[in-house]
Amino acid sequence: MSLQEKNDLIQKVDTALNDIRPHLAVDGGNIEVVDITDDMRVQIKWLGNCQSCSMSAMTMRAGVEQTLKGKVPEIMAVEAINGVGIS
Repeated sequence: MSLQEKNDLIQKVDTALNDIRPHLAVDGGNIEVVDITDDMRVQIKWLGNCQSCSMSAMTMRAGVEQTLKGKVPEIMAVEAINGVGIS
């Protein structure tokens, strides 16, 4: 994937996350796209209260990953690089 293709895909993913951000903001949190790997895994960073929320793993599977796969079908998985349970 070229750098331009990667940047375009990151922008597409970031736009898709706008559907989720209002739900996170209610609890004082947010989400940021860090990178997309060559095997099409989106790496995200939890921000605000999401960093320490014990529900982040469930939010990841039920909300973030499902939304991204629905809107950006080329995405294979989503993984957090920070948050509860990440060392």
